[in-house]
Amino acid sequence: MAVLSDPISDFLTRFKNCCRAGNEEFTAPYSRIKADIAKILQEEGYIWNYEVVTTGKFPEIKVKARYVDGRPVLTDLKRVSKPGRRVYSGSEDIPRVLNGLGIAIVSTSKGVMSGATAKRSKLGGEIIANVW
Repeated sequence: MAVLSDPISDFLTRFKNCCRAGNEEFTAPYSRIKADIAKILQEEGYIWNYEVVTTGKFPEIKVKARYVDGRPVLTDLKRVSKPGRRVYSGSEDIPRVLNGLGIAIVSTSKGVMSGATAKRSKLGGEIIANVW
């Protein structure tokens, strides 16, 4: 197994590649933050569901991508905060993604949440990714 320097980017890239290839689901090594991101993607309608499965030595997260009329709901995504350059934002400065058509995923002191939820809760934090 390869050592990943950015497991969140790996998870998001697997999701994007799954949608572009037309696959129904993908798996990735499990971590709590990946499960939190999957929960937000499910709440916002980008995936159908996700589950944690233990088939071997390590648990994995299995995600089922959402399609409408044969086209993926996910258009694209962009990792904002990276290991080499962290990006933080106050609650007032959380960006709108594509004029409200997409979502920002933010890691706050109260957990990982969408940008709109963080703004309503008046919480800033690390901007993990933009999804549209």
